[in-house]
Amino acid sequence: MTQFTPPPLDSDPDAGFTVASFNVNGIRAARRRGFDEWLARRQPDVVAIQELRCSAEQVGEFPGYVAAVDVGSVPGRNGVAVLTRDEPAAVRTWATTPPRARGLGEFAAEGRYIEVDLADRPLTVANLYLPKGGLPAELQRPGSMREKPDGGAKHARKMRFLAGFARELQRSRLAALRAGREFVLVGDLNVAYLEHDVTNWRAARKMEGFLPEEREWFGAVTGPRTLVDVVRRLHGDRPGPLTWWSWAGESFTKDVGWRIDHQLATPGLARRAVSVSVDKEPAADQRLSDHAPLLVRYRD
Repeated sequence: MTQFTPPPLDSDPDAGFTVASFNVNGIRAARRRGFDEWLARRQPDVVAIQELRCSAEQVGEFPGYVAAVDVGSVPGRNGVAVLTRDEPAAVRTWATTPPRARGLGEFAAEGRYIEVDLADRPLTVANLYLPKGGLPAELQRPGSMREKPDGGAKHARKMRFLAGFARELQRSRLAALRAGREFVLVGDLNVAYLEHDVTNWRAARKMEGFLPEEREWFGAVTGPRTLVDVVRRLHGDRPGPLTWWSWAGESFTKDVGWRIDHQLATPGLARRAVSVSVDKEPAADQRLSDHAPLLVRYRD
């Protein structure tokens, strides 16, 4: 495999700070493919990682960063981390601070959510790996699905998560604001919102991640006075920027993908967002993951 060399980060000392979100699809595999080289070259100020897929002992160290981690209790699945330059002022996970919203209890030990209060600026960074879900029973067609039909069980589970998390997100956002902090939710939300977010959006309307009820949820938790879709605001009303491409076929080469990795910020922080970039590798054999890192630069 040819190693991917990422572009250098903007070195302007007045350029503010960068928050990166990256579903690594297994941190050990990503490191074998060049994750550490990407991190050393890009040097984001905050890195939110999803799908660690390992035990706490196997996460390892990240030179120059302090890692707050929740690997969850499901071996080889899920797991989230937030890397920061300084020791966070506070770290909260659902393992240590169970979610208060009804419906999230069944997910609390899965390693899906972690939030940190930064020590060097008044900002809370929340990192989420949202369940992928599945199709409702009425859309499941035996023989035309990658997975065995489940009667809509995975879809129902995801919808329970979405309902509970909307309430939990509201509490976390308001708690940060009461403490004098801005708030940003980053991560793999496994939901694409607009037609611009999916290459083949017409076909995707009957796929998990782009179902009407999922898109409705995304619209309900975002807004100009609550949480702003920072990437869409910066990128504008045009296709992309895509962040996920299937391992199968030539999806990556043909740039047929989805935008399911997001940064949703409180209005004050969103107004300070100045640039967005996606580190899509130039060739399929250089991929670090089935996702590409999403980076947003904010003014101080």
